[in-house]
Amino acid sequence: MKIAFLGLGIMGRPMASNLVKAGHEVSVWNRSARQHVEGARTAVSPADAALEADVVWLCVADTAAVERVMFAEDGVEKSLREGMIVVDSSTISPSAALRFAEKVNAKGVHWVDAPVTGSKIGAESAQLIFIVGGAPEPVEYLQPLFKSMGKQVIHIGDTGKGQAAKLCMNLMIALIYEGFAEAYTLAQKQGVDPHKLIELIQASMVRSGVVDYKAPFVLRHDYSPNFPLRLMHKDIHLMLDAAKESRVKLPALETVDEIYELSSEEGWNNLDFAATLALLQKWAGLGGQPKVTPPE
Repeated sequence: MKIAFLGLGIMGRPMASNLVKAGHEVSVWNRSARQHVEGARTAVSPADAALEADVVWLCVADTAAVERVMFAEDGVEKSLREGMIVVDSSTISPSAALRFAEKVNAKGVHWVDAPVTGSKIGAESAQLIFIVGGAPEPVEYLQPLFKSMGKQVIHIGDTGKGQAAKLCMNLMIALIYEGFAEAYTLAQKQGVDPHKLIELIQASMVRSGVVDYKAPFVLRHDYSPNFPLRLMHKDIHLMLDAAKESRVKLPALETVDEIYELSSEEGWNNLDFAATLALLQKWAGLGGQPKVTPPE
């Protein structure tokens, strides 16, 4: 299959690489020309990447980036042909996904939203979970590609529903982690060994995949980005926007958003979102300066 893959960040680059390994003909494009994928053609623009593609796959930072890649002067729209499929694995506004889908549907092109969960490790090991919204026919057609990059596909419903479900899931991740961060900070002030606290958490009913995944990094103060704080903060704003559209109150998330705002002011945008713990530790007089500051 001929695939254009657009966006070679923490998630996109290993995803594109796994498509190449599966034997597909892949053209890649990234905003930074420095990024390449072995075995793939490097395109000069999104339109160039999509020129002969059967499927265009996006994995970019936010709603605005999707719109630019698709509809700018050198965007994918210039190369769309009837019968093509556009798949968006970015995490963006559900209402924007519907708007973008409407524009490409008018050209006889399918739009499938397929944000992912599994973080950097899942992308590298082809163990992602795809959270999919779209019509059944293109979703079925895409199954071999999903299998090349992931371990499970959950078809949530129509277009936009994948994005909506991803935001709801990330809402829970944000709240679970901040609950852990507060408990961890209080435990330290009370003189509880952090290793013993995590042993207790993992043996009890409050155990979660979020804590299982993050705890080893937290214990060694390693905030290298698996899911950068700036992207989780972006998702929190998407959640709050969706809540406003739906007339839903999210008071706990509004408080967590304040933590992210202050963490951003500390200059931690490109660290993992787990670095919000360092802010609580700083307030508690426990140090709190992240030891790992990766290059931008």
